[in-house]
Amino acid sequence: MSEDTSDVVSNIIKSLNKSEDINAPAHVQDKVARKTTKVTNNKKNDLLRGKPKSGRFWKSKKERFSTMIKTKGIKPDFQRKTALRLELKRTKELSKQIQEQIKEKEQLRKERRRENLKRTEENKKKSEIVQVITNTAKLKRMKKKQLRFIEKRDTNKEIKSVK
Repeated sequence: MSEDTSDVVSNIIKSLNKSEDINAPAHVQDKVARKTTKVTNNKKNDLLRGKPKSGRFWKSKKERFSTMIKTKGIKPDFQRKTALRLELKRTKELSKQIQEQIKEKEQLRKERRRENLKRTEENKKKSEIVQVITNTAKLKRMKKKQLRFIEKRDTNKEIKSVK
């Protein structure tokens, strides 16, 4: 339908050009003729393109990026820009504060865990039943399983800490 209307429009333009061409000089007539042939050649190329190899008939011929017309788009006014900047600053500050709070909580949790581990270790040491072995010959008579439970300790430090 659009091709029919474009053909009708081009025929009307040709008829107008012919009526003007009679009155127009020769060099103007040549320019008009070249323009009309270029338009018809482009239409012919589109029509003679044929079926694509992939079978996707709905795909049109792609334009190169260099031929495309580029626009910069609508720029926001100064007040909006400043408002956006301020809003962005606020959100960044809020996110930093939240991250710092999370880090602090994590740090406190880790510190508490360390203290708890230390306390449990100290409590274990305090609650241990210690038996000092003065006779080393007993060690030689002991079985392997009994030797596994024996640990060396410096009792002098414990005695000082108790006093």
